Amino acid sequence: MDFNLSEEQRLLKKTVREFAEGELAPHSREWDEKQAFPREVFAKLAELGLMGVAWPTEYGGSGMSTLDWAVVMEELSRVDAGVALSLAAHHSLCSAHIFLAGSEEQKRKHLVPLARGEKVGCWGLTENSAGSDAGGTKTTAVRDGAHWVLSGSKTFITNGRVADTAVIMAVTDRSKGKKGISAFIVEQGTKGFRAGKKEDKLGVRSSDTSELVFEDCRIPVANLLGVEGMGFIDTLRILDRGRIGIAAFSVGIAQAALEASMKYAKDRKQFGHAIADFQAVQFKIAEMATTVAAARLLTWRAASLRDEGREHTAESSMAKLFAGEAAVDIALDAIQIHGGYGYTKDYPVERYLRDAKLGTIGEGTSEVQRLVIARELLGLRGMVR
Repeated sequence: MDFNLSEEQRLLKKTVREFAEGELAPHSREWDEKQAFPREVFAKLAELGLMGVAWPTEYGGSGMSTLDWAVVMEELSRVDAGVALSLAAHHSLCSAHIFLAGSEEQKRKHLVPLARGEKVGCWGLTENSAGSDAGGTKTTAVRDGAHWVLSGSKTFITNGRVADTAVIMAVTDRSKGKKGISAFIVEQGTKGFRAGKKEDKLGVRSSDTSELVFEDCRIPVANLLGVEGMGFIDTLRILDRGRIGIAAFSVGIAQAALEASMKYAKDRKQFGHAIADFQAVQFKIAEMATTVAAARLLTWRAASLRDEGREHTAESSMAKLFAGEAAVDIALDAIQIHGGYGYTKDYPVERYLRDAKLGTIGEGTSEVQRLVIARELLGLRGMVR
């Protein structure tokens, strides 16, 4: 058992860190306040091969591993969680669904430009009444000759207003329940398809989150993604992988909060001493560092299992659950160490707390992760995943 990154992975980590600190860090506060980052950021990610990290080179990707992807996500999230989240939705949800279920023609037409960064993707499962409860899905797709006609809306869609390509789940046969949900590829500019309300979020504010609206949106039959009725089933497999990325996202935020706390504790003087000299602060930092290390190892284990082709549903959920909750706790401790300054925007730890909370909600809440883990361990048939 080797807990070390390879030489290539260490170089990847260094490269992404230098990019994030040079290209993202100087603008993170501004983008957080403006609730957007420039489209050019996607182009810069593409230049490094980060828009298609895990996809084969034949489809425009970089041909790297899931563990490589986790390294990328941690390093980006350590500096700007909003950019990292937008990349995750593009890569691990939209592109992943096309890679998993798409025909060769669909991969050539849609995955290649996504992996190259020529297009940006989004993925639509969640609705006002549906998310983990797929039975609540109201968006429909009705076959009409050589077309499918989509009607309905999706909510909380990352990249909703900026995406060129969307993968959307819709009901094709309500009588079949979860096996009556299918996936479709919808391209920007399609008549009847538009972005709706942009959400004004607590955290990861630079990442666009919007509603998607479908009003008698006609798409070619060829845009059915995968087998009719298998859209939600495929979604479960995609989320197993996606949760590894979100776990790494949380680890990155936690690492940033830890580093900020250590620096502040050594610089801040009280009673004639750096506050790092006080045992109360030392114990906080020791707990924070231990928790970050544990979260990272859980994430790397899940990634390694996937790279080995082994079952990893429970392990992915364990990593996401632990890392997501840990990032919130560590960000809170970071604010406490910073005292009053931690409550201001002059220091980044308040943003880390706002950003960290997403890790306990997105791609399945912490409560859903506990249900998934218990179901896998006990061999139960779960209601949700």
